[in-house]
Amino acid sequence: MGIYLNPGSGGFEEEINSEIYVDKTEMVLYTNSVLKTKQKYISISRPRRFGKSYAADMLCAYYGKPESRKYFERCRLSEHDGWDRYLGKLDVIRLVMTKFFKENVDAGEALCKMQRLVSKEICAAYPDVDYEDRSSLIQTIEDVYAAKKSYFVIVIDEWDALFRENREDKKGQALYLDFLRDWFKDNDYIALAYMTGILPIKKYGKHSALNMFDEYSMITPMQLARYTGFTNDEVKALCEAYNMDYNEVSDRYDGYVVSDMLPVDRREQYRNKEYHAQQISIYSPLSVVKAITTGYIQNYWNKTETYEALAEYIRMNMDGLKDAVALMMEGGSVRVDISTYQNDMTTFTCRDDVLALLINLGYLKYNLETAEVSIPNKEIFDGFKASTRTDEWIDTFRAFRASLKLLDAIWASDEETTAELMELAHDRAGNKTYNDEAALSYGIQYAMYAAQKYYTTIQELDSGKGYADLVYLPSPKYPDKPALLIELKYNRDVKTAADQVRARNYPQMLEHYKGNLLIVSVNYDKDARGAAFKRHSCRIEKHTAIL
Repeated sequence: MGIYLNPGSGGFEEEINSEIYVDKTEMVLYTNSVLKTKQKYISISRPRRFGKSYAADMLCAYYGKPESRKYFERCRLSEHDGWDRYLGKLDVIRLVMTKFFKENVDAGEALCKMQRLVSKEICAAYPDVDYEDRSSLIQTIEDVYAAKKSYFVIVIDEWDALFRENREDKKGQALYLDFLRDWFKDNDYIALAYMTGILPIKKYGKHSALNMFDEYSMITPMQLARYTGFTNDEVKALCEAYNMDYNEVSDRYDGYVVSDMLPVDRREQYRNKEYHAQQISIYSPLSVVKAITTGYIQNYWNKTETYEALAEYIRMNMDGLKDAVALMMEGGSVRVDISTYQNDMTTFTCRDDVLALLINLGYLKYNLETAEVSIPNKEIFDGFKASTRTDEWIDTFRAFRASLKLLDAIWASDEETTAELMELAHDRAGNKTYNDEAALSYGIQYAMYAAQKYYTTIQELDSGKGYADLVYLPSPKYPDKPALLIELKYNRDVKTAADQVRARNYPQMLEHYKGNLLIVSVNYDKDARGAAFKRHSCRIEKHTAIL
């Protein structure tokens, strides 16, 4: 055994001998199924302390020489037929990239050092092979494979260390990615390539630099969903064994929901919204283990990720990022497009790129079906609270509270308060929103920002006879909330807006909400004067029947 080649079962042995051990060995059934196939390239991205290194140690113990049968015979894996098919039969190279890529260390030098050390161990293990170039790891492995037909399992932990430690070293990052591509792509000697990190594989534009890899992330863990963290059943078992209140533990740490692959025989049910068992609720292993071993249910996340790191990202305020944070802290969800995120910690072109990073760091959960993000649990919520205590957040939360108050006024059909709050929000939105009806719509949507907690917003909904300006449909979580149809007029009057709603029979589009629909007519008078200088007027009507 060596340090890098076939490092043995030491790490895995420590895991299974620990006071709390949650058996995840059945994951090997999946890696065995993709061994020596086109799906043999696996990239795992998880937040810190989500079990990445444990899985890497387990794979080293299972595949590497000599075999570690005595450890796996005690685990769930051994209950399956053919579980030991590849046990101890392959050469494993295990690398922890944080040992090589450090801050201010040249990436090229780090790669040379890594290749030299691993090649040295391979040459010692196979001394009778005729080596072409012992300084090249790729050439050394090719020589062994040509002479011995020995297959390799490559396990790389913290593969993204260079992207985290030297964020601006674009040249070094490109050199590193080129090396990995040349090492892995279309090479028969690779039986399995398994990489773990916090970040998904770096993209350039919309393309992955290592496109042979399947990515199993916090967004799409796929077949490895149940190995992402601790499942509900695993946490229940621990609470039972250690006399902990499961409801308290769940209330504090539960909240991440990931989606497994859909079974073939359940896909029709899924399309008909009759099957949801693919959704798995998971917990951060670190937090659960700390709570179980100490007996105290408190916040352990800040031991892993500092709140200062979170504050650094959310203060960017791209495209109203702070407003989105305020909404999520109020219990709402934010729709996000993750396609533009470049999978690094420096390239942010919009709000959604920052939100995508926070998913990967574990600060947000992602709903694959709705493409929405939210704060996963109370422990992480406390992190957001700690990160938003500075003075720069005062105006954001004040505006959000005003938006909530506006919603309450609309629901109560309080026309005067509604007009007053829209006026205040319109002022905050800036003079550029006072030009026309389209600008008025912008101002009203700004005022209604908090509505995203309860509603889906539709702009210019086609009625067949015209377009309703703004429609707010209650989300399935809040079916008791009334649907809102908002009609806007610029330099007219609220009666004109209300008459248009009736004349064009806009409510017919919302027949499903019959009996629970509010028509909100809003007018902005740019020439209004007086003591109150009031330019907004409002009429709210409740429709119990379709016109």
